[in-house]
Amino acid sequence: MGKKITIYDLAKILKVSPGTVSRSLNDHPSISQKTKARVVAKANELGYKTNKFAANLSKQKTNTIGVIVPRLNSNFMSTMLAGIEKVVNEAGYNLIISQSLESMEKEKLNAKTLFNNSVDALLVSLAYDTSSYDHFTPFIHHEIPLLFLDRVHNLPNSATLIIDNKLAGYEATEHLIDQGCKNLLYVGGSQRRNVYSDRFKGFKNALANYNLEFDESNILESDLNPTSIGEAINHIKRSTKQIDGIFVANDTFAAHLIKNLIREGHKIPEDIKIIGFNNDPVSELVTPSLSTIDYSGYEMGILAGQSVISHLNGNINFKSANTITLRHQLIIRESTQKQ
Repeated sequence: MGKKITIYDLAKILKVSPGTVSRSLNDHPSISQKTKARVVAKANELGYKTNKFAANLSKQKTNTIGVIVPRLNSNFMSTMLAGIEKVVNEAGYNLIISQSLESMEKEKLNAKTLFNNSVDALLVSLAYDTSSYDHFTPFIHHEIPLLFLDRVHNLPNSATLIIDNKLAGYEATEHLIDQGCKNLLYVGGSQRRNVYSDRFKGFKNALANYNLEFDESNILESDLNPTSIGEAINHIKRSTKQIDGIFVANDTFAAHLIKNLIREGHKIPEDIKIIGFNNDPVSELVTPSLSTIDYSGYEMGILAGQSVISHLNGNINFKSANTITLRHQLIIRESTQKQ
C-alpha cells in the first residue's frame, strides 16, 4: 500500500502553501478558479482523500452518528435503520451501525467504541439482557445526544422513542377475547425490556377488564428464538385448561408456533386463535395469515433521524420531550377470525 497523500504533499508538488491547498479543496472564494482546478486535479490524480474527522475537529464535530441495535437480521430493525440512514445521510452525516447480538457485554463494547470515535449522537435499542446502563454515562456526561428506540430505558438527559406497548398489548388481547377466547396465553421476551413488560401489562389489564382469571400459567417468558418453539408447545400441552387464544409478542415466533401447532394436530383458528406483533412480512406468508399489531420500523427510523438532526442543528431539544410516542394499528387476519 502506497503512502497516504496529505495536504502538505500536494502543497510541495504544486509549489503552493498548505493553506492554499486546503482552501482550494474547500472551494474557498479567496482562491481563484484556476488554482482550485489545478489543486483538485492533482488531488484526484494522486488519490488524495479528505480526512473529515480532522476537518471537523475545530468544530468539535465528526458528522457521524452511532447506532446500536440488538441484531441486524430483524425485519423491524433493518427497516428502522433504513429510515435513520435516509435522514442522516441527507443531512450530511455518516452512520456507524453496530449490533449487540442481544448481549449486554457486546453492547458495552459497542458503546465504548462509538464514544472513542467521537460520534455526534448515539441511538440505541437495548439488548435482551441489558441490566446496567453505566456504559451510557460518558455520553450523558459529555452532553452527547442519546436517544433510545423501541427497547428503551429512561436515563437523565436522554430521550426515548416508542409506541404505546401497553395499549397495543391490551388491544391485541381484547381482540382475542372479542373472538370468544376464554383461556389466553401471553408469550413474550424478557420482562426487563419495556416492550415485553408493557405488552404483558396490557394483556393482564384486558383479562382483568373482561373478568378473566390470570395465573402464572397464562404467561410464558421466552427468548423468542424459533429454536425455543418446543418450550411453548410443551407449555400449551401442560395447561390444565385448554388454551384457546395466544398473544405472541413477536411475529416470527408466532408464525413458527402456528406451523408447529398445526403439525401437532391443532386447527388454527378453530382450536386456538393466535395474534402476533410487528406486522413483519412473515405474518402474511404463513398459513393461516397472522393477525398482528402494526408499527412501522421505517417510520420510527425516520422520526429518530429527524429528531437527532434537529437537535444537533439546534432546532429542537428532544431531551425536553423525554418520550416520543408513535401510533400503532391492529391488523386482523385469518389466524384470529371466527369460523
